[in-house]
Amino acid sequence: MPDDLDRKIIHGLHCSPRVSFRRLSEVVGVSEQTVARRYNTLRRRGILRVVGLSSPAAHGQAEWVARLRCRPDAVDPLADSLARRTEVAYTSIASGGSEIICIVRSPTDTARDDILLRQLPKAASVLDLSVDLLIHAFDTPGAATWTGRDGHLTDVQVRQLTAERPTPTGPPLPATDEDLPLLEALAEDGRASHTRLAEATGWSKPRVARRLEALEGSGSLVYDIDTLPERLGYELNATLWLQVDLPRLQQIGEELSRHDECAFAAAVSGKHNVMAVIICKDTPDFYRYLSGRFARVEGIRGYEISVRVRRLKQAASLVHHGRLIHPALA
Repeated sequence: MPDDLDRKIIHGLHCSPRVSFRRLSEVVGVSEQTVARRYNTLRRRGILRVVGLSSPAAHGQAEWVARLRCRPDAVDPLADSLARRTEVAYTSIASGGSEIICIVRSPTDTARDDILLRQLPKAASVLDLSVDLLIHAFDTPGAATWTGRDGHLTDVQVRQLTAERPTPTGPPLPATDEDLPLLEALAEDGRASHTRLAEATGWSKPRVARRLEALEGSGSLVYDIDTLPERLGYELNATLWLQVDLPRLQQIGEELSRHDECAFAAAVSGKHNVMAVIICKDTPDFYRYLSGRFARVEGIRGYEISVRVRRLKQAASLVHHGRLIHPALA
């Protein structure tokens, strides 16, 4: 089981995905060799992957939250099929094994019916289907995403790392055919060195550095830290589908995103106007959250809960035998 130092390293990578091991070691207070060794162990064991991705929003893509209610005997093959599609991310089986939840990416001008027909497989096993637009993701400026409640960096340490992370200034730079080898290498390893990226692209290291700076600075290239919370001691993962008072939508979304238990919160279309992904250690921990911090959020009129049964895919990693792997290796 990863310890507090491992969790601090993961937290640091959330703050600055390509930070040098030397800088990260200075912030967490251990040697550079220790940080490098711990990171490589986490990656080798399939607990952590840092991946570079083309930003969907920067490239004119919308994200849709799909919920498929299926016959229990047909859920696994259908979910596996969805997880292997390149336009589908964050795929999981929930609700006692009868529901598939995933995010589908498509061009912004794609009609809703086209998404259903082209991007989601037709199957007699699908009993019900809802597809809602992910309108706005809530976050706290300068903060990292979910890393659990143990082994946190301090606010000072977070500021030290986020201050060095490039801030997108736009407008987005469209990726070119020449960028494809670069993006493929970053999808395999978002922390690949300039030397490795130069080998993959045939460019010089200065050219690699300039192109990375341009893509990151425009928001066209983003990084995701894929982790397996259950391997970090957090076994319960649930999605809350909330109905909230519209005048308090922004305030509620931002408040939820600041909760340690919240991995992701977003405004969505449909009968629920907010979705929140909550990660807890176990069922009693989840109840403490629901009856505590969550219950004190004003303006929530109703909610549903989908409890994850099996995780199949993160942003750019398949989950294979309890390990995060590149989709090409499955």
